[in-house]
Amino acid sequence: MNVTLAVKQYISKMIESSGPGMKVLLMDKETTSIVSVVYTQSEILQKEVYLFERIDSQNRDNMKHLKAICFLRPTKENVEHLIQELRRPKYSVYFIYFSNVISKSEIKALAEADEQEVVAEVQEFYGDFIAVNPHLFSLNLQGVSRGRSWEPSVLPRVTQGLTSVLLALKKCPMIRYQLSSDMSKRLAESVKQIITKEYELFDFRKTEVPPLLLILDRSDDAITPLLNQWTYQAMVHELLGLNNNRIDLSRVPGISKDLREVVLSAENDEFYANNLYLNFGEIGTNIKNLMEDFQKKKPKDKQKLESISDMKAFVDNYPQFKKMSGTVSKHVTVVGELSRLVSERQLMEVSEVEQELACQNDHSSAQQNVRRLLQNPRLSETDAVRLVMLYALRYEKHSSSILPSLMEELSRKGVSERHRKMVQSVVEYGGKRVRGSELIAPTDAVAITKQFFKGLKGVENVYTQHQPLLHDTLDQLIKGRLKDSQFPYLGPSSLRDRPQDIIVFIIGGATYEEALTVYNLNRTMPGVRIVLGGTAIHNTKSFLEEVMLSVSGSAGDRTLGGGRQLSRR
Repeated sequence: MNVTLAVKQYISKMIESSGPGMKVLLMDKETTSIVSVVYTQSEILQKEVYLFERIDSQNRDNMKHLKAICFLRPTKENVEHLIQELRRPKYSVYFIYFSNVISKSEIKALAEADEQEVVAEVQEFYGDFIAVNPHLFSLNLQGVSRGRSWEPSVLPRVTQGLTSVLLALKKCPMIRYQLSSDMSKRLAESVKQIITKEYELFDFRKTEVPPLLLILDRSDDAITPLLNQWTYQAMVHELLGLNNNRIDLSRVPGISKDLREVVLSAENDEFYANNLYLNFGEIGTNIKNLMEDFQKKKPKDKQKLESISDMKAFVDNYPQFKKMSGTVSKHVTVVGELSRLVSERQLMEVSEVEQELACQNDHSSAQQNVRRLLQNPRLSETDAVRLVMLYALRYEKHSSSILPSLMEELSRKGVSERHRKMVQSVVEYGGKRVRGSELIAPTDAVAITKQFFKGLKGVENVYTQHQPLLHDTLDQLIKGRLKDSQFPYLGPSSLRDRPQDIIVFIIGGATYEEALTVYNLNRTMPGVRIVLGGTAIHNTKSFLEEVMLSVSGSAGDRTLGGGRQLSRR
């Protein structure tokens, strides 16, 4: 179960099917992101694709010597653009691939427009999602709910995205959903409806243990997306923002021109692939080793280039050296900037208190520490609000809660009214009233004992003691102990055996901390394969935008990096 590989194979297949010769790749706003996350431009160039164009761009030239490979979402706009294109074709022949199921009537409309008979084939290739890591996918959608219900235009798009993941991985799953969330049930039913309707597509070879799709709601764990992170990928997203594997570094003091935007992709960056899930301390050491390794391989200024073979050796090693030099300067810059932000915002101190709020149960110590930090003039507005939010979620119903005085403290600190309002919004979004699971403070004796022993073993790292709620949910699921009363099956049947292939989807967005949990479970649980997906991949900033859109119930532009979507048919 590897979502990156699934999308890569689809794209390779498209390009290979068109045969030899020069090609143009025609995409829309969303499929451009889908492709760019798994392939670099230079990799695609090697496959004779010399031009990348958007189907909606008006001023494309006629190039009859090129074959066109069209990879598009099956939206009404795209079908309309294609009809216009086929009436006045700019390229010699068209290979059309839709990223999801397309209706017969739209195929008929395309056939009618193809008077010059330039279409060689039309196919469905189900790459309708962003493959972030091999076990992590996103739909790049923001603001999916209005209160506790779906934003109407978003449900069809999420259904399409999720069913395309199932088709890409060739899974026809049993479905379980979070009972406390009506949105989870609606999505489960909507996915089931597509599976029933397109039963021929889902007719995969039966496995002994059927795969399982588990649908969860972000509001059950509003704590995880509020915490500062200390592993490389999560930290980069939290402090710098990863958007389709790209980081904008243009605000970094004294940044050079070629490093204003960098790409971090585990597919073609060995250092990143090896350090994705390591913590910040280890990355510092590894960066130092990378530098030293680079220094050794660096061509010496006075390198003897006397014989032809010396020169040949130098030229042969140069591309490798150039690539390494790019990798070194990129990671040194990124780690340097993370380091600067950590000390400027005093994130070690902040994170320690966040972890205490998330994991410990000592109200008097917690309130003192939050108070102490709020009085620190170097504490940023984001971090101040985040601490108060964590306190509000953690001690929501505590008899001696000091939330009102912390709110006054924020006001005195000059925190904007918009940020202060967010505290109440987060409690509305993910407070006790809403949650279906026991996010905070275990109550039964077994759980308390478990907590106690966890405490005795000592935590390897005070900054990473928190485990997302997802860890417990998956642990229970794998052991066959996840309660049907909280996570019922859709339909009459249920799974008798320990599940093997699990696809988890979080409505309202997943996080890189949860992706790390899944990565570790995949590594340590033999015979279990888990893929995690979400409507988005959040850091604190995007999560709070999600909360505000949900609580205010307002509908804005709801696609991170894409226009609004129409329903499938």
